[in-house]
Amino acid sequence: MRLFTRIISIGLLLSVCISFNSCNSSKNKHSNIHEVVVKEVLQAGDYTYLNVTEGDSTRWIAAPAIEAVTGKTYYYKGGSLIKNFKSKELNRTFDAVVLIENLSAEPIPEKENNGAGSDSGALKKPGKPVLTKKDMKIEPAKGGISIEELYKNKANYSGKTVKVRGVVTKLNEGIMDKNWIHLQDGTDYKGDFDLTATSADLTATVGDTITLEGKIALDKDFGYNYFYKVLMENTVKK
Repeated sequence: MRLFTRIISIGLLLSVCISFNSCNSSKNKHSNIHEVVVKEVLQAGDYTYLNVTEGDSTRWIAAPAIEAVTGKTYYYKGGSLIKNFKSKELNRTFDAVVLIENLSAEPIPEKENNGAGSDSGALKKPGKPVLTKKDMKIEPAKGGISIEELYKNKANYSGKTVKVRGVVTKLNEGIMDKNWIHLQDGTDYKGDFDLTATSADLTATVGDTITLEGKIALDKDFGYNYFYKVLMENTVKK
């Protein structure tokens, strides 16, 4: 399933993200399952944005890409509210968007909400975007390391500032007040070939070859299946 890329935000996600359960208008106040009717659908790459109504409440929600239909009723569980959410694909900033893991066309059994489990598949987590390894060969920057080296010896680089050169393969801006840059250099270690770097103000263009420098953090878990074995933080362009 394609990315719930922001969410990074990949919900991650969090200081700008708060539980939506306390301010929902679901029919059952003790439930976090929502039944909504779609008023408007906006497709934006890995996401689908939907303007929905639930009772007297109207809100925007964002889900992994789905062919939603206006006027139809859908269901979702939980959700996290992010304010001032910027969508680069739509060139639009939403006052608030509820990020959800999945949107179901079928009612969600209440037992699922109570943690009893279900094999319906309606609430399978989408996980991070499916990334494809690009065919390239980028030499490390002077004094820098390759992505293969970083993953292979990640424990040695934890908390340290490193320099990595590669090609920008994906960019998500304004998620949790940060920009998220995906970098590849053609190397990999046991299937790990993508380095994600975050910055409060650094931006980049997909396809550019750049050198990034930042502090390495390991095993960062933002929820919603946004888990990073290696993350470069406070990144700058060198």
